[in-house]
Amino acid sequence: MSEPLYLAPRLEPRLAALLDSPAFLHPLVTALGSPLNIVLPDQIADNVRGFRDVYARHRLTGRIFFAHKANRSSALVRRLAATGPEAAVGIDVASLGELQHALGGGLTPNRIVATGPKDPDYLWLAARTRTTVAVDSPAELTALAALVERFRLPRVPVLPRLSEFTAPGTRVLTRRSRFGTPADDAGALLDLAEKHQGSVEFTGVSYHLDTMGLAEKAVALEGCLRVLDEARRRGLRPRGLDIGGGFGVDYLADGAQWERYTTELTRALLGRRAPLTWEGHGYGLRGENGTLRGALGVYPGHRPVAGPRYLDELLAQTAPSLGRPLATLLLENLYDLHTEPGRALTDQCGLTLARVLEVRVTAAGERLVRLAANARDIGLEDHGLLLDPVLVPGAPEEPGRGGPPVGVYLLGNLCLESDLISRRLVFLEREPRPGDLLAFANTAGYFMDFTADHALHQPIARKVAVYRSGEDGPWSWCLDEQYWPHLTAGDDE
Repeated sequence: MSEPLYLAPRLEPRLAALLDSPAFLHPLVTALGSPLNIVLPDQIADNVRGFRDVYARHRLTGRIFFAHKANRSSALVRRLAATGPEAAVGIDVASLGELQHALGGGLTPNRIVATGPKDPDYLWLAARTRTTVAVDSPAELTALAALVERFRLPRVPVLPRLSEFTAPGTRVLTRRSRFGTPADDAGALLDLAEKHQGSVEFTGVSYHLDTMGLAEKAVALEGCLRVLDEARRRGLRPRGLDIGGGFGVDYLADGAQWERYTTELTRALLGRRAPLTWEGHGYGLRGENGTLRGALGVYPGHRPVAGPRYLDELLAQTAPSLGRPLATLLLENLYDLHTEPGRALTDQCGLTLARVLEVRVTAAGERLVRLAANARDIGLEDHGLLLDPVLVPGAPEEPGRGGPPVGVYLLGNLCLESDLISRRLVFLEREPRPGDLLAFANTAGYFMDFTADHALHQPIARKVAVYRSGEDGPWSWCLDEQYWPHLTAGDDE
């Protein structure tokens, strides 16, 4: 076999310590089944602190809203509710169910922002609880005002969502979005905010761009500042700007591994080395007559500028036409900065365990490893992330008996040809054996339960919260829905 091409996950101390505890993990899977999702509630509190440090560095105030859609966990929501100061931490909900979940998890309405598509039920509960609403259109703002007037409710805070920004004198523009009102049409939203001042309280504007580009986000932020200036000229009193999420995560321990793997993948697709994927799958690339076509459609697993560091760099960007750092402009106008990290706040907050059921070798010499899980339980490749699992042996390894590294394909438990947990050849430190566990690290952000379903009557992974008393204390666990912050949360200040 040629030299292994590893894509080892980045592991921070808490997650690394858990993975180094096979005597704790194996009984959990035996008791609760495979696959099994594990969340680490205390990690989300640490991640919030990382973002708050950036706010402090730029002398900004505002709230960090966790994008709830990244994970359904009750434990993470409840731990977030206990994370202080409360004025700096909240949650972004995108459905009626998420709003109910957030309220039931201990977050008060002033710490919640309601985003996403809104049906009348969702809009009514947001209005009734006086939750801030990120309205997507003039029609939605009108419907919200009508609810408030009909039920004689107090004024509801609104953060109209904008999209499709342009900057005078620059060639950078933001892409179209199905969400939000084009910035050029913001005047219609301001007209309605003035008309319905007795029903809605215009507290600022928001945007959320599906991009990693700092330049695009700088254009959007500056565009929002222009709209806020216009609102103030009209006598409205905006206080803040919500810049959404998209801060990213650095999933890989070694960026050089990422560069080497992507290079070797292109060579394999061009027939210049042994295949690295199942039946020549190219993740958007393909070889045609010695020429590489297409584009690599995967998440950039190595992102050194991610999470709080990405926010830091965005705030340091110079506004395209105003010519000063974005953080300076926010500070000069005394605007609060709100953010909605989802993936970035769940960084290192969990893992998914799957038991090895079978290992077999095909006539062509390919090693196939079947797991008690499927690609819908472990949505890494569905979201374009290429990442190695960690082998958790079922029995203590005997010195010298581990065996050489091997390349394997990971198969799911569905009766579908397409159920491959990994379409690429995954290199492991040794051949796995039935009873071993494969741990897919850092799955709490979108990969854990975003696509899970009951296909073929296979069970959906149960979810547990894991915590410990002190840095070196023993691990404890409970079902996710049975976790409450008094189990672990101390003073987060």
